Amino acid sequence: MKITDIKVFVCCPGRNFVTVKITTEEGFYGVGDATLNGRELAVVSYLEDHVIPCLIGKDAHQIEDIWQYSYKGAYWQNSAVRMAAIGAIDVALWDIKAKVSGLPVYQLLGGKSRKAVSVYAHVNRETIEDVLNNLETAINNGYKTVRLQCTIPGSKGTYGTLGDKKNYYE
Repeated sequence: MKITDIKVFVCCPGRNFVTVKITTEEGFYGVGDATLNGRELAVVSYLEDHVIPCLIGKDAHQIEDIWQYSYKGAYWQNSAVRMAAIGAIDVALWDIKAKVSGLPVYQLLGGKSRKAVSVYAHVNRETIEDVLNNLETAINNGYKTVRLQCTIPGSKGTYGTLGDKKNYYE
């Protein structure tokens, strides 16, 4: 199952998120996250200039071999940029293997380790009154933990507020 294509996507908000998509000759694809906030373009360059050219034509099932090759054979030793890139490739390859086998990735890696994961809602608005009204909505939607954030009264566009957009959890 040869790797025929690897694409890197940089998307928003801003350019924060870096996603790798690996495609095989059989049409299977897997995705992995290579996000490294503040250094995302360095990760993209490392992937496109140094990693991807070496992986085209390799067997997508040889995940450990590809990981070892990427880890031991790279010039940028032990950097966050390199590890973000290798991590994305690794996860994308496991995603392919999971799709081929018809199992979720977590089953291939040893099964579930918990029954649930705690999450929180992020409520942000322009006024304290609006924040509290939306807090009630978040609680009614089942959230047990809610982060609250409000702009400084009278200012627009304070960090962490979405203006006229919805809450993160909607």
